[in-house]
Amino acid sequence: MFGLSLSAITLIHVVISLIAIVAGFVVMFGLLGSKSMPGLTAIFLLFTILTSATGFLFPFKELLPSHIIGIISLVLLAIACFALYGMNLSGVWRPVYIVTAMISLYFNVFVLVIQSFLKVPALAALAPAVPPAPPSGPVFAVVQGIVLVFFVVLTIGAWRRYKPMTFA
Repeated sequence: MFGLSLSAITLIHVVISLIAIVAGFVVMFGLLGSKSMPGLTAIFLLFTILTSATGFLFPFKELLPSHIIGIISLVLLAIACFALYGMNLSGVWRPVYIVTAMISLYFNVFVLVIQSFLKVPALAALAPAVPPAPPSGPVFAVVQGIVLVFFVVLTIGAWRRYKPMTFA
């Protein structure tokens, strides 16, 4: 695709995803501190959109769960961008932005955990996968459960604490 090898597309996708995740965590903790970070927020949203979009560059024969997550994430990101840039977080759009942006970040971390269990030998030994199925087992379930609880708690915290003065 675009004259790039599959390994090049994979590398680009992984780098974009990691930038999105790191920026997303900084933005998340900024929300908890009621700090608007326009530049970093734009980077988070852009790179999270690119993460979902570049996921569709990989060859596929059928619709997979990863594609569904990508589609849902793109819809959530469109809503988050509209809430932030179109509605300036006014009224109900503030919590809409927080929830949609944080769910999109959660999806990226959810996929990062899956990929880590698939690619890191020590983790793969704890939760073996039989392709094309994702990793499974109690260790994998506990890790994903911890990630989910972490995001639910911090999203609720951001909802309660983030009160932007202005976002320009």
